[in-house]
Amino acid sequence: MPTMKLGIKSEAFHRDGQTWLCSSGLPSDVAVEVGDMSFHLHKFPLLSKSGFLEKLIEQLPSEDGSGRVLKLHDIPGGAKAFELVAKFCYDVKIELTSLNIVSLRCAAEYLQMTEDYGEGNLISQTEVFLNEVFGNWTDTVKALETCEEVGAYAEEVHIVSRCIDSLAVKACADPQLFNWPVKGQENAQSPNGTVLWNGISSTTKPQPTAKGLKAENIAASLIHYAKKNIPLINNQSSFNDMNHVGSGATISTNSEVDQRVLLEEIVGLLPSVKGVTTTNFLIGLLRTAMILHASPSCREILEKKIGSQLDQALLVDLLIPNMGYTVETLYDIDCIQRILDHFMYIYHATTASSPCIVEEGQLVGGTDTLTPLTMVASLVDGYLAEVAPDVNLKLPKFHSLAAVIPDYARSMDDGIYHAVDVYLKAHPWLSDSEREQLCRLMNCQKLSLEASTHAAQNERLPLRVIVQVLFFEQLRLRTSISGWFFVSDNLENSQHPSRNLGLPKNDCSRPMESSAQDGEQGGGKDVKERVSELERECVGMKMELEKLVKAKKSWSLLPKKLGFRRKSQPCIPKADDVKEQTPSASAPQNNESGDVGHGVVE
Repeated sequence: MPTMKLGIKSEAFHRDGQTWLCSSGLPSDVAVEVGDMSFHLHKFPLLSKSGFLEKLIEQLPSEDGSGRVLKLHDIPGGAKAFELVAKFCYDVKIELTSLNIVSLRCAAEYLQMTEDYGEGNLISQTEVFLNEVFGNWTDTVKALETCEEVGAYAEEVHIVSRCIDSLAVKACADPQLFNWPVKGQENAQSPNGTVLWNGISSTTKPQPTAKGLKAENIAASLIHYAKKNIPLINNQSSFNDMNHVGSGATISTNSEVDQRVLLEEIVGLLPSVKGVTTTNFLIGLLRTAMILHASPSCREILEKKIGSQLDQALLVDLLIPNMGYTVETLYDIDCIQRILDHFMYIYHATTASSPCIVEEGQLVGGTDTLTPLTMVASLVDGYLAEVAPDVNLKLPKFHSLAAVIPDYARSMDDGIYHAVDVYLKAHPWLSDSEREQLCRLMNCQKLSLEASTHAAQNERLPLRVIVQVLFFEQLRLRTSISGWFFVSDNLENSQHPSRNLGLPKNDCSRPMESSAQDGEQGGGKDVKERVSELERECVGMKMELEKLVKAKKSWSLLPKKLGFRRKSQPCIPKADDVKEQTPSASAPQNNESGDVGHGVVE
């Protein structure tokens, strides 16, 4: 620990109870009262060093008597600090340390002990020693702790800010010091002649050459400090937090007001770099800010920080209970709405300035920009499914939150369909128009097979939605059949390359023709088997849909609209029918009937 010794005289004071007496042999001509202590001193040593005492002494009565008393009850550091001041005025030996330097520096400022009242006065001497204290981590921490004893006086002479700056510079040079203080080290000369400041090569005095702490280190330190001093952040039982505050049983000794002030200060110090502060911690801060009734600006900052990295959040983190005065819903939907709106604002601003163009689900230039939006879409779908059972959740709020996510952000709409289904189940009193409006949130073309099967039998859905689901299922089936025929045609063409090449016939082509006929018969059999299999699947779907139509009598027109009463004939008739039927005779009959391609499959 660095020290500094001032004065050359031996002890010239002795204490008698609550009184300090000067043992110089001269009678005292002034008394100074500081708290309960009384110092019997002489005017000349005091007024020659202090401008403030000089003014007070000039105001004293000129005649001798007991009326020459100066009262300094407001002096920083109290009686202990004034004792050192008195000894300094009498040139008595004193020792400055990191534990008394702050109070002595503030007392010197209070008493106006400047260079105008003597070279090397107390202000300049304490400043010299303060610079030595700031060169050591441990002594700087001790000096900063003693600032509480003098309160605002330490702020006025900028001791607090200088201590913090000193610690910040050291932490930037050696991040390990930021977590745990190190043992004090005296400045020592390194082999090359430079001074080792706290074990770090430097000049004779520490220079603030560091550019600042890394954002990750700042965030980690603030998280550690917040969890230590604001216990509500550690409590993840959200619905118990409100009762927790009212009971007054907190781990920390800080009052709710102190915790609110700390939280607002921490929020103001959080780095602006995205991702260095975890989303989980930010949401914990937001919950605590709601409980402690932090300022609206504080909560707005947290909501924007969460919105900027919403893709990193978990579903359980977003389930913030409603803590407003008028609790309408179980969860705070409005808060999540604001967070989601800010995420979409940043997303649109980013995509507008980037070369990637998103239009109708197509991304030109890359796919990375869609990843956060896709993750948030899945997160919102899960959140909607969690809050949907709340009977107090109004349709406009549910619809507004779901509509923020664009359609192209979801590769499949199973998640939003599940949320809509849960909401319809919890709100059976919705009108037909309201159910129609709600179901417009999902795209029936983007439902999986399992979701489509469930939706086709879901009595809570409007009839129009079920018709759309069945229509797109039939469209998928027809697309699948067309795909089979396309594969079969390619297979047949690959087995008969001579047709595409147009090779001339010669005497040697007869063996080739016979082998081609054999391959043609084999390929025809494969195609017949595939078509027969698809026809059986069509018949099965027809039977299931007819059962569904019978269950809903109002669907009498559904089979006609979807064309399930007329099915296409097999594309390849049996071999015996081919031999008996001629093309010229069959074509007119089919044209007259007008039912070609629409025969019923048996």
